[in-house]
Amino acid sequence: MSHPPGPPAEPRVLGLGRAQVLPLLGVGLVSGFFAGLFGIGGGLVIVPALVVLLRIEQKLAAGTSLLAILPAASIAAASYALEGSIDWPVAGLLAIGAIVGAQVGARLLQRIPRRALQWIFVGFVTVMIVQLMFVIPDRGADPGIDVARGVGLIVLGLVAGLLSAILGIGGGGVVVPVLMVWFGLGDLAAKGASLVMMLPGVISGLVANWRLKNVAVRAGLVVGASSLVSSPLGAWVAHLIPAQAGAWLFAAFLAFIGVSMLREALRPSPTV
Repeated sequence: MSHPPGPPAEPRVLGLGRAQVLPLLGVGLVSGFFAGLFGIGGGLVIVPALVVLLRIEQKLAAGTSLLAILPAASIAAASYALEGSIDWPVAGLLAIGAIVGAQVGARLLQRIPRRALQWIFVGFVTVMIVQLMFVIPDRGADPGIDVARGVGLIVLGLVAGLLSAILGIGGGGVVVPVLMVWFGLGDLAAKGASLVMMLPGVISGLVANWRLKNVAVRAGLVVGASSLVSSPLGAWVAHLIPAQAGAWLFAAFLAFIGVSMLREALRPSPTV
């Protein structure tokens, strides 16, 4: 005998004390700056920080990160748009794939063990570091779009959307170097397109995770609100520094985050 479906799950509301709020504000400032500087959502900072500071599971941290990413990514994208550093056709094709990928990824999230998620995170970061070692950025590059490139951009957006939902990142960490290395796009145009692409993908993934009760609302709002202060500053710095220096800084940033998550993945599971 079948039973009528129950009401949809509500997002989680975790109690936060001062000892947790102040570090989360700092996380927001740092992630917002990196969002503007590197054209990423900041989830590479937010997810490990939520796991360490709040001791919450990886899946909840990933969903919460999407809520925190949205404000910084929006402001950073606006900053790049004001500078004329967004390739809109590239961003649009990436967004098409990201929306679909985020929905698929949110469902896969429920079926992947926590330790597997952590190792996926570490593997993803390692691949990005290797790619950046071979990047020779050309800030003025504009290769155009043909049919093959258009399909490739949609596929890239699909992968970014999957990563967005599964790992709680905006997807920019994979999109920016791939756009520069494989598609020959200039570094600022790649960062601007990445930020625009991730907005619908992050929203799509956030809605899916919200329905699955994978969002800690208060923590996400605290981090997201403080990121609004620093994301325009990061975008301003990105336009000041040379392209090669930006690529090296990105690689160093990914290495630091990768090591942090590797330590978490190697930590013995708690016994009951």
